[in-house]
Amino acid sequence: MAAASINFLVLLIALALSPLSLAFSHGAHPFLYPQFYDYSCPKAHQIVRSIVAKAVAKEARMAASLLRLHFHDCFVKGCDASVLLDSSAGIVSEKGSVPNRNSIRGFEVIDEIKSALEKECPRTVSCADILTLAARDSTVLVGGPFWEVPLGRRDSLGASIQGSNRNIPAPNNTHQTIVTKFKLQGLDLVDLVALSGSHTIGFSRCTSFRQRLYNQTGNGLPDFSLDAGYAAHLRAGCPRSGGDQNLFPTDFASPARFDNYYFKNLLARKGLLSSDEILVTGSPETRRLVELYAADAGAFFVQFSKSMVKMGNITPLTGNKGEIRYNCRKINHQ
Repeated sequence: MAAASINFLVLLIALALSPLSLAFSHGAHPFLYPQFYDYSCPKAHQIVRSIVAKAVAKEARMAASLLRLHFHDCFVKGCDASVLLDSSAGIVSEKGSVPNRNSIRGFEVIDEIKSALEKECPRTVSCADILTLAARDSTVLVGGPFWEVPLGRRDSLGASIQGSNRNIPAPNNTHQTIVTKFKLQGLDLVDLVALSGSHTIGFSRCTSFRQRLYNQTGNGLPDFSLDAGYAAHLRAGCPRSGGDQNLFPTDFASPARFDNYYFKNLLARKGLLSSDEILVTGSPETRRLVELYAADAGAFFVQFSKSMVKMGNITPLTGNKGEIRYNCRKINHQ
């Protein structure tokens, strides 16, 4: 009888700690776990998923936009929804930074999700968690992997346009600069290559890669690492001057589907951005990972999921830090 009681007690302890152990097993922050809203807002996942599905059905590009929104949030002050704040007294919005201006989008979808959640369970689900769930659901909707999202983040009380300008990797950054920017966030080379695979969906503006077409090294010639036929195709829609906002798929082979063609394109010298192609030319380590993911979509999906959880847990606000915003665009006391 005593042995049975002890076994039952051990089982109860294991069940009580299971959310925490799951969070640790995925490399998550110890105060975040997937079941965070199971009792306080049990329909949270369903609400986020349904609104994201509606938005992606209306415009397939929105999947990439929501995924990118999460990325641009986490690389500035951690995953705290600072990217969603509009400018106001004491706050200069990150939306006006060089990486975000005329580029980042999807705010209206986040607004719709937040409004629905406030009706269902007021003052409960953070904007930071909405961004994290929307990024996962967007990926799944266009054919990518599913992963458990550790939850429990709170929202920031401010933004940092300086951090946005400084920390987010740029399309023309050198390999070492990009590696350093990832390292400063606690992300390694494996994370860098796997997360770059998000470029298997979405589009980029002409202004982001024009230098590769016309003057990559200052000699007026295209980037030597760019396939000549592909370069000619790009020049047809991205002239030497003008057309800055013209859009091109970051994966020309299957731009609306999350798969591993992005890596196959890189090996064929058909990566759109300089920051893409240097994964092949920048170091033997990153090239080997590109080759692995080009050959094995499953390996890419597994690592992408792990790296997304890792990125999603960059210095989150938890406990009594920050707040749960009622409106994702402004802090509560405004």
